[in-house]
Amino acid sequence: MPHFAHTLSVSAAPSAIFAIIDDFSKTPQWLSRCTGIDKLDPGANDVGTRLNYHYDDGRRSGTMDGQIVAREPDRHFAMKFTDRMMDVTVDFVAASDGVGTTLTHTIDIATKGFGVLLSPLIKRQLPKQTMDAMTALKAMAEQP
Repeated sequence: MPHFAHTLSVSAAPSAIFAIIDDFSKTPQWLSRCTGIDKLDPGANDVGTRLNYHYDDGRRSGTMDGQIVAREPDRHFAMKFTDRMMDVTVDFVAASDGVGTTLTHTIDIATKGFGVLLSPLIKRQLPKQTMDAMTALKAMAEQP
């Protein structure tokens, strides 16, 4: 199962980071393969809110069904997405470090069906994709 976690320091409050992650209209700005996330339930984002994740990675495009599985404002936000080939858990944990925020982003991918054949490729690409997304998210959060 491909897994990757990355932690970095952000010169912004946890609330600034959480505001970006919690606003799905901003996701394509920091996650290059994401073309959009549709929220399927009305009201505020909360655990159980259903989502559709749209992606394009150059070789393949599609959608994944998902939902918010953890939401603790300014601290923890996690989503789980699934399709025929994989189950993906995306997790963010933010903690104030006295100056800014220590942010940890973890991705767990459970491949299934044909997706099992893609596991070696996913394992190779996951670190760069995650670190690139974190760099872009950090830049957005640190904007004045």
